[in-house]
Amino acid sequence: MPGHGSAEEIKLEPQVDLRLRYESAVLDDALRDADAVTLRARVGAKAVWADFSLLAESEATAALVTDYNAFPFPQAEDQRRLTYAAIPDPANIELNRLQLDWRKGDTALTVGRQRIELDDQRWIGSAGWRQNEQTFDAVRGQTAIGPVRLDASYLAAQRTLFGIDAGSRQAVDGEFVLLGAGTKLAGFNVKAFAYLLDFDEAFAVGNSSQTFGVLAQGGMALGKAKIDLKGSYARQADWRNPVRNFAADYGLAEVNATLGSFAVGLGWELLGSDNGSAVQMPFGSQHKFNGFADVFVTTPPDGLEDAYASFSYTLPVPGKPRASIIHHRFGSAAGSVDYGSEWNAVISAKIGKVGLMAKYANYHAEGFSVDTERFWLQVEFVL
Repeated sequence: MPGHGSAEEIKLEPQVDLRLRYESAVLDDALRDADAVTLRARVGAKAVWADFSLLAESEATAALVTDYNAFPFPQAEDQRRLTYAAIPDPANIELNRLQLDWRKGDTALTVGRQRIELDDQRWIGSAGWRQNEQTFDAVRGQTAIGPVRLDASYLAAQRTLFGIDAGSRQAVDGEFVLLGAGTKLAGFNVKAFAYLLDFDEAFAVGNSSQTFGVLAQGGMALGKAKIDLKGSYARQADWRNPVRNFAADYGLAEVNATLGSFAVGLGWELLGSDNGSAVQMPFGSQHKFNGFADVFVTTPPDGLEDAYASFSYTLPVPGKPRASIIHHRFGSAAGSVDYGSEWNAVISAKIGKVGLMAKYANYHAEGFSVDTERFWLQVEFVL
């Protein structure tokens, strides 16, 4: 009989994620239209033994068509093509994740370079839309005390989506503390959170902040329809920040209704401003919010108010393609500036382990930035 902890008790799980993407960017400015074809390969393995697991994962992105600027900032050492519009998918190879996990019941501890995605990833996420994933060098603990779920992380570095040629922006050091406590209340999942971000690098110090907030979300049936509700409030202020002195509000209200193959949604989001500084989410998965054109990845100094509506339909054919149309109307949080509007459209399907997607964004500028169009075609295989 093999002894305790023998190799026969170790289970190996391969990790494979391949993604091929075409992206175009057309901006109404002096920059040339951009076209990128990139292939991302994320390959690794997970070894599971009793309550422990060890995950090692590499990530490589090859740029097959390079008519684009991968780095819209001056710190980069290579892949800056300044005559082209920006598409932040640089060629890159890196260690994406290397983490040791211990899990027992409701309690877990994760140490190492890891993916952290909290809630809808508005504040903390992997920025998974881009080819190079955002990960963190961190220690994370999760547990439950009665009906309350606790989640705490200490982060020493943000491993950005820009990769090895990005100079100082490949990794951003600092001291970052993420705290959350959630429970069920009156049929809703309710969570209180605190995010304390203290950046070391000079270019990022302005994003140092303390954010305290609450998020509530839940669903209910209304006849044959399902209604999903989400609401959030937070207050962000300067913290260990010599650059900005501010305190601004964040607010979100969203309702979505699903009936059979149809879904409609309405939402409103406020990223407030104070003393010339606005609410920022430097660790968030920003492409998911405020329009696919990525005009508002960084919140303007006067803040942002986003009113949006969506319509989706799931086609009754193999792969169940889902088509969605979203409209955004943008304005400032301080003052009364009409920033502009944006139409988004996306259709996606999954056939076995293969995912297919076509996506389009059209931002019409009025008082902020310039007219912007982006288009994507993507195929992905996940083992």
